Amino acid sequence: MHLPNTMARAIAPLLTALPPDQAMGRLVPTEGASPELLGIAQSVLRDPAVAGDPTLAAGLWLYVDELDRSHRVSQGIATQTGSFWHGIMHRREGDFGNSHYWFNRVGDHPAMRGIPEYDSHAFIDEVERRGDGDPADLVAMQRAEWVALFEWCAGQTA
Repeated sequence: MHLPNTMARAIAPLLTALPPDQAMGRLVPTEGASPELLGIAQSVLRDPAVAGDPTLAAGLWLYVDELDRSHRVSQGIATQTGSFWHGIMHRREGDFGNSHYWFNRVGDHPAMRGIPEYDSHAFIDEVERRGDGDPADLVAMQRAEWVALFEWCAGQTA
């Protein structure tokens, strides 16, 4: 992941506890973070490199499968980026129609250019159609989507 140094240091404890290739392994998670991961995420969110940026908070909560927390943050971000996080959250909770609504509000976000073969609406439809069992190709796309948007948000903060 390509992040500014201060950001990389701030989130390192979370990435160590839950490496990116293990995070978000469920397309529609049924459980949130363990108490240990929850504590690490809360600590990361207090770091000055992250604190005060709701786009980073929305993404970090999704990273640890805390959909309700991410939702509370993302619905307060009245930007294209907030809509992007919001759309991801609704897809991950299995509310596919609402996810389409939010992605209609996103339009063509600059972070999407960093995701090979990405079409947000087609991805929502694929998760709805084939998401049971968490197919590896869809999980990989979900992780690539998160990395691209998180890196973009971190770049805006730096």
